[in-house]
Amino acid sequence: MGRLWPLLGPAFVTAVAYVDPGNFATNISAGSIYGYLLVWVVVVSNVMAMLIQYLSAKAGVATGMSLPALCRAHLPRRVVRGLWGQAELVAIATDLAEVVGGALALKLLFDLPLIVGGTITAVVAFAMLGLKNRGHRHFEAAIVGLLGVILVGFVYDVAISGIDSMAVLDGTLPRFDGAESVMLAAGMLGATVMPHAIYLHSALTSERHRPRTDTERRTIMRGQRVDVIVAMTIAGLMNLSLLLVAASALSGQGIDTIEGAHAGLGESLGKGAALLFALGLLASGFASSSVGTLSGQVIMEGFIRRRIPVTLRRLITLLPALVILGMGVDPTAALVGSQVVLSFGIPFALVPLVWFTARKDVMGSLVNRPVTTIAGGLAAGVIIVLNAVLLVQLAS
Repeated sequence: MGRLWPLLGPAFVTAVAYVDPGNFATNISAGSIYGYLLVWVVVVSNVMAMLIQYLSAKAGVATGMSLPALCRAHLPRRVVRGLWGQAELVAIATDLAEVVGGALALKLLFDLPLIVGGTITAVVAFAMLGLKNRGHRHFEAAIVGLLGVILVGFVYDVAISGIDSMAVLDGTLPRFDGAESVMLAAGMLGATVMPHAIYLHSALTSERHRPRTDTERRTIMRGQRVDVIVAMTIAGLMNLSLLLVAASALSGQGIDTIEGAHAGLGESLGKGAALLFALGLLASGFASSSVGTLSGQVIMEGFIRRRIPVTLRRLITLLPALVILGMGVDPTAALVGSQVVLSFGIPFALVPLVWFTARKDVMGSLVNRPVTTIAGGLAAGVIIVLNAVLLVQLAS
C-alpha cells in the first residue's frame, strides 16, 4: 500500500462532483417526495460512476491526454466543435449548481442575500484553485478536508434519523412512480455521473503520471483502481445517506427545497443536524465550484487548444449563475434543472470514452477487456434510454 499511496488523489478530486449541491437538491427531493423509492437510482448511478471514472483515469494514463484532447486528435473537426459546444453548456450548468448551492448555504448560515453568497462562493473557489499552483497535493488536501466536513454532517444525521432498513432494501428494486419520478431520477443521474468529472479525471491522471513502460502503466493503474474504488465508495455512501435522511426525516412533509429541508431537519432532528447540513452544503459548494472551474479549463484546452486566464474562465461560467440568483428564480428548482441538463450531457462524454478505451491503437496494453467494454456500453445505453424517456415525458 505504501507504493500505491503516492498514486492516490485524482479520484478524490473528481469525487467532489458526486456530492455537489445538485446532489443535495435531487436527493432531498427524491427522499422527501418518494421516500425510499429511488434508492436504486443512487446505487446504480454509483456503480456506473466507479466504472466510468476508472475508464477516464485509464485513458489519461494510457495516452497521456485528456478525453477532450483525445476527441480532438481522433474525431472530425465538425464533431469536435459540436462536442466542445455542448461541453461548455455542461460547464455552465455545473457552475450554476455549485454557485447556487454555496449561496444557499451562506443564506441558511448567515442570512446573506443569494447573489452575495454566490459571489463569495466564486471567490473562495478561485482562491482554492491557487493552491494547485503550489502542487497537486495542496489542492487535493483542501478538497479532502471539505469532503470530510460533508461526511461528518451526513454520518451524524444518519445516526439520529432512524433509517428504516427494510424500506431501504425495498428501495433497491428498480421502479418509478409517474413521470415526475422519471425526471427526478434523470436529475439524480446527472448529479451523480457528471460529464465534467469524466473530462477532468483523464486530465488529472495524464498530467500527473508519465509512465514510460507497460510495467509502470500497470503499477499506476493498480493505484488508480484503489483510488477510484475508495473515493467513489465514500461519495456513494454520502449520496445515499442524504437520500435516506430525507426519506426518514422529511418524507410526507411535502418538502422539496433545500431551505425547507434545512428547516425540516431542525424540527425533526434538532438544530445540530440542521447546522451540519448547512455546513456540508457550504463545503460542497466551495469544493465543487473550484473543481468545476478546473474542468472548464480542461474542456477548452482539450477540444480547441485554447487556454484563457482562470479569472476570465470563472467570470464566463459564473455570470449565468449570478443572473439566475439575481432574477429570484427558486434556487432548488434551478439546481434540479441543472442536473437534468448534466444528465443529457453524459452520453457525449461517455460514448467517446468507451470507444477510445476499447481501441488498442489508442490504449496500447491498457485497452479494455471485452467485458469492460460491454459494461461501459451498457452503462451508456441505460443513461441514453433514461434521457430519451425523460425527453418524451417533458414533451407530452
